[in-house]
Amino acid sequence: MLANVALFGLGLVGVTLFGVQDVLAAEPAAAAAAGITLGQGLALLGVGLPTGLAAIGAAIALGPIGSASLAVIAEKPEMFGRTLIYMGLAEGIAIYGLVMSILLLGKI
Repeated sequence: MLANVALFGLGLVGVTLFGVQDVLAAEPAAAAAAGITLGQGLALLGVGLPTGLAAIGAAIALGPIGSASLAVIAEKPEMFGRTLIYMGLAEGIAIYGLVMSILLLGKI
């Protein structure tokens, strides 16, 4: 366990030290991003919210559906197709959020 923690620490230090050069090299890209106004930033945040919230809602829905599906499949394997349909309906929530974000991104 101690060896894993030490290896993780060394890797973290290495990434930090070598990552500094990448950040310093990216200064011209940061100058281009400075042109985003507060309104544009809030609009981009609002575009991302439907996807994030829909994904959280889909995760909340898929938890109980997935566990119930596994229980049903264990008892009746012929119900596999129906359980996939129920899980697909719950996953559709996240897809609807992604579609809304794409539509909103087209308005910016």
